[in-house]
Amino acid sequence: MTDFASTEQRLSVTCRRYPDFPRRPGILVRLITHIYKALHDEANALLKPYGLNHPEYNLLMMLYGTTSGTMSPSELADVAGEKSANITRLTNELSEKGLISRSASADDRRKVELSLTPQGLAAIESLLPDICGLLARQGRHLTISEQVQLEKLLKKFLSGLAD
Repeated sequence: MTDFASTEQRLSVTCRRYPDFPRRPGILVRLITHIYKALHDEANALLKPYGLNHPEYNLLMMLYGTTSGTMSPSELADVAGEKSANITRLTNELSEKGLISRSASADDRRKVELSLTPQGLAAIESLLPDICGLLARQGRHLTISEQVQLEKLLKKFLSGLAD
C-alpha cells in the first residue's frame, strides 16, 4: 500500500506556495490515481498466470458483458476507456492468442465486429472465480452501504468531468 501522507505533504506545500490551489479536489484526484495503480497492479499479478494483463482482461470482460456478444472496435474503445490505437494493439494481441475474432458486420460489410471465441469464453470463465475473490478482497473494508455511497459519489464525480 502506498503511503499517502507524503502526497498530502506535497499538496500542503503546493497550497502554501499557491493559495488558490484547490486542495480537496487535488487530494481526490491523487487518491483515485493511487487506487487505480493498486487495483491495476493486483489485477496484473492475478492475471499473469492466465497469460493476460489488466487491459486485455477489461476488453474480454466488455465483450463478455454484451447481450449480442459483439462490439465494434470503436464501441469497445469507448466502454473500456482506451484510445483507438491502443484498442488496435490490444485486439491484435487477443486475436493472436485466439481469444477474440474479427468479422465483417452482417449489416455493413465495411464495419468490423469483435467477439469472443470459444477459447476466449473458456478463458474468462476459468479466471472469473479468481477475479471474484480479488474484487471481494478489494472491497472488504467497506460495508455494502459504503460501497453504494462510494459508487454514487464516483459516478457524480465522473459525470462532472464530462461537463
